[in-house]
Amino acid sequence: MLRRIERLEKAVFARSNHKNERPRTFAGAAGGARLLIAKHFFRQGRTAAATQSELEKRAYVYRTQVVQTALNRLSLRSGPLSAFKKDGKKMYVERR
Repeated sequence: MLRRIERLEKAVFARSNHKNERPRTFAGAAGGARLLIAKHFFRQGRTAAATQSELEKRAYVYRTQVVQTALNRLSLRSGPLSAFKKDGKKMYVERR
């Protein structure tokens, strides 16, 4: 009886893999931005151009527009970054 209860509890309370959850890798432009987030590059506000030059140092070679698109997607309401404008330029910083 106890084995049956344990098996049922495992089935009910086990973590399921949702289709929306993907393993986070550091591949691509968004992956490079996630790598910089993990290295706390965005503790202070950074522009897309500054982010692109930092990514190039780490062998991620992408155009500024591609990097900015990845940063915009990471700065949505539920993302790890927050975006703001300073002197007419869009800046990105870690969400706290």
